[in-house]
Amino acid sequence: MLKDATAIVGIGQTAFAKQLPETEKALACRAILAALDDAGIAPSEVDAFASYTMEETDEVEVAKAIGAGDVTFFSKVGYGGGGSCATVGHLAAAVATGQASVGVAWRSRKRGSGPRPWKNTAVQLPTPGQWTRPYGLLRPADEIGMLARRYMHEYGATRDHLFNVALACRNRANQNPDAIMYERPLTREMYMTSRWISEPLCLFDNCLETDGALACVVVSAERARDCRQRPVYVHSAAQGLPAQHHGMVNYWNDDPLSGPAWTAARHLWRTADFGPDDVDVAQIYDAFTPLVPLSLEGYGFCKRGEGASFTEGGALELGGRLPLNTGGGGLSEAYVHGFNLINEGVKQLRGTSTAQVPDAATCLVTAGEGVPTSALLLRS
Repeated sequence: MLKDATAIVGIGQTAFAKQLPETEKALACRAILAALDDAGIAPSEVDAFASYTMEETDEVEVAKAIGAGDVTFFSKVGYGGGGSCATVGHLAAAVATGQASVGVAWRSRKRGSGPRPWKNTAVQLPTPGQWTRPYGLLRPADEIGMLARRYMHEYGATRDHLFNVALACRNRANQNPDAIMYERPLTREMYMTSRWISEPLCLFDNCLETDGALACVVVSAERARDCRQRPVYVHSAAQGLPAQHHGMVNYWNDDPLSGPAWTAARHLWRTADFGPDDVDVAQIYDAFTPLVPLSLEGYGFCKRGEGASFTEGGALELGGRLPLNTGGGGLSEAYVHGFNLINEGVKQLRGTSTAQVPDAATCLVTAGEGVPTSALLLRS
């Protein structure tokens, strides 16, 4: 059992911007060194690394650059943003089983100043893509737009519900000086009159395009007691790949709206000492606003079809039923494939968030819904 056997003891990040001058490798190293300094651990003690695909840097070059010692564990999780939380889960397993003692997970991206991944036509037709790309689903926004339309049709969700998600994230970013959307309010009129990206998704239903990097440090619970910062324990970790899955669109599932979150959630809660009603704050992957109501249902905060109505009445705001993405998330802080959600979860349980939930002791962090995914339960 991995329950509370390890803890995140250091977090670090670079600035976030549309364009940063440093290379992805330089950004990665800056974030990792900042996380190690936050923990009070020397780079030479790092013996484990975990990353996830679409990461252009690798552990060999990063280990050399930061001055790590011998490395005894390294992994790279698949499926882009779906792998964010799994990196911490892999490091927790490695440390808990004695394969390593100091693990680092990181994400470095130049998505703001770099090319869009789907522009590379040479890799546009892997087997799943043969059923989407030729028919106009060229971008993730197109695929999630179709899934959102089905959700709206079946359960009566409206654009007002999606606006609730976008607004909650923007309101928290307005409090966060590190967020790209700091002090840039969003109104309903702005949302409703913005341009379409892939109907029914408008500009503000889509995440930012960001340059930046983040990292965190995982050690044993025993060692965590002697580190510089208050430990945040990895209470439960899970990955989820449902039967007959087809990325984003879920073509072959009996129910396309029951995505990977449902599979990950069953394992996550089975190994936890608490349930959805006991979660004080959540950091839910928000590359697109519809992913939030789908995830609210998948992780058990409401019943099937109730994710949209859950967002009503300020439920996702501070003081609401489930304060959400308190740093601003991918929609309004930065889109770094979800790693900022991990670090924000740690800040909440340390009590250092710019939008602090009073006495927060438990936090759910999720990776990308719509693709094979992962999730973490953190506790103070």
